[in-house]
Amino acid sequence: MAAPRTGIEASSGFSRNGLPYNRFGSGPRTVVVFQGLVFENRPMSGLDARFTFSMYSSLADAYTVYVVTRRRGLRRGCSIRDMSDDYADMVREELHQPVDIIGLSTGGSICQQFAADHPDLVRRLVIHSAAYTLGPRGKSIQLRARDSALAGNWRHVGALMMEWAAKPSWYRGIILRVASPFVALGAPDDPSDFVRTIEAEDAFDFHDRLGEITAPTLVVAGAEDPGYSPELFARTAHAIPNGRLVLYPGMGHPARGPRFARDLLAFLDE
Repeated sequence: MAAPRTGIEASSGFSRNGLPYNRFGSGPRTVVVFQGLVFENRPMSGLDARFTFSMYSSLADAYTVYVVTRRRGLRRGCSIRDMSDDYADMVREELHQPVDIIGLSTGGSICQQFAADHPDLVRRLVIHSAAYTLGPRGKSIQLRARDSALAGNWRHVGALMMEWAAKPSWYRGIILRVASPFVALGAPDDPSDFVRTIEAEDAFDFHDRLGEITAPTLVVAGAEDPGYSPELFARTAHAIPNGRLVLYPGMGHPARGPRFARDLLAFLDE
């Protein structure tokens, strides 16, 4: 795979248990990013790779970063726990040591399950723009996206996914109309993995098990994230024994930018 325009050298492939990944950075420490919701479970390329790498580019010197998606061909009824166990198998078989985990959006749901069920594999945990459950609007957006994907209306799916990223403003509608066809360009022929991931996250509520997470944890998010709320982020952080919250006023989904990059690196370097 060609290196993204961030200038980061990158490679891609599949783990031995079938999880698609992209890898960048050359540092001696390892970070595994649990990828957010994607149309198709495959290694990233193009704009998707550049966008994701740019959020975590500050880690490239000190860390080797794996951005890992779910396996292809998720079975019907697959749960967040099933996805978490797949990640655990990968870390045990291929990395052989506790690592820093960043869960991005949907990956942030999975990483909570992972940290509670597999504490021996986690050094530090970052829940990036996620909480113990989706907020009402987040659930609505994702379930409508599921229904549109099943109907083959990927342009509408693209518009719904842009609702996560486009901040409220007078020109927001213009952005959604212009950008949604481009977001839909990566639509797969088979929507099953997209649909089953949404259904697994819709059923996810981890509040009662947050106290089992023992790793030092950073919950980091934008206060204007449309899929959650400041209260959900705060409850998540406060229920984790070693949890802390960083919330950026005026920022949407996902949290990103220079302040986020500095706070992320500072937390992992502690």
